[in-house]
Amino acid sequence: MAEKTELTLDQAQVKKAVQALQAFLKTKATGESLFLNETHQISLLFTLWKIPKVAQTIRIPLPNGQRPDTEDICLFTRDEPKMTSEQTQRFYKRLLEEKGVKNISEIIPYKVLKTEYKPFEAKRRLLGNFDLFLSDDRIRRLLPSHIGKHFYERKKEPLSVNLQSKHLARDIQRIIQGTTLKITNKGSCCMARVAHSGMTADEVTENIEAAVQTIVAKLRMKGPVVKLIHLKSQTSVALPIYTSDLNHLSMLQTAEDKGAANKKTKKIKKENKKQADTTAEIREELKEKTEEEDEEVPQLVPIETPSKKPKLEKPTKKKQLQKASKPAAAKKIKAQSKVTKKAGKMESKGKRKGPKVK
Repeated sequence: MAEKTELTLDQAQVKKAVQALQAFLKTKATGESLFLNETHQISLLFTLWKIPKVAQTIRIPLPNGQRPDTEDICLFTRDEPKMTSEQTQRFYKRLLEEKGVKNISEIIPYKVLKTEYKPFEAKRRLLGNFDLFLSDDRIRRLLPSHIGKHFYERKKEPLSVNLQSKHLARDIQRIIQGTTLKITNKGSCCMARVAHSGMTADEVTENIEAAVQTIVAKLRMKGPVVKLIHLKSQTSVALPIYTSDLNHLSMLQTAEDKGAANKKTKKIKKENKKQADTTAEIREELKEKTEEEDEEVPQLVPIETPSKKPKLEKPTKKKQLQKASKPAAAKKIKAQSKVTKKAGKMESKGKRKGPKVK
């Protein structure tokens, strides 16, 4: 990635542009505006080489205050516990006086903002009555839903302040006399207020140089960033005070080179990733092989088969006598049954042959 390039302004050129703009504003001033001591805003218009990818808000401290003392500033505060709205207003007025803050012209507690400035016309009136709005940082996130979109369209959204700071006067003075630059991701142009027509040419030039250096340092973009810088007021034409030495062709070339470099780096990363994946696969395979080798091989245990028939137990003498007595008794009973059968047959034959009766 290319580093951010430094931006150097030609002091003599910037001073000439400031003097020309101040002369133009004097010729345009009417008798009424001179009587009311009105001043005109002087702003820097930045044209970037490309549209930023992300929106950004840059706070810019300035060496010379860019707001006249006649501007009205409003402060939104939180509601103090166990206090009414009037008591809260008095509490913060006393706090600002003790800290030495004299620029605040109106204090509005959060409860008053929700109730009295709820209608659309009341919000528009509030927006037109003040040039700058400050907010207690404890209620800053609650304000967008109550103040409406017109504060943001007119670039008058409240700037947060830490009212519990030990250096409250210094912090408020830096915010009031400093400026902000809002960079959106919808276009390549942005504007920041850096001075007013009542300042001297040297003071305006110092503010311009400080603002440009701060913006270039805080921009979240790499490479050549700023293409053009113009100085203008609300009613004047834009006077160029800086033009980049680069042209569109060189920017396209650098973009192409950058794209080619990105492609090369992506390719290298892809190859490295592929190589890492293959090495990881090889390691896993080796690990699996070693695990398989380390596993214990189960040993085969032979089944025991009897080689000889089991020996029968020899019967004891008592059992042999019992076995022997049993068949003898059975033979005796059998013989007796045969004798009885023969006797029965003889008797039956004798009965059949009995003597003949004469």
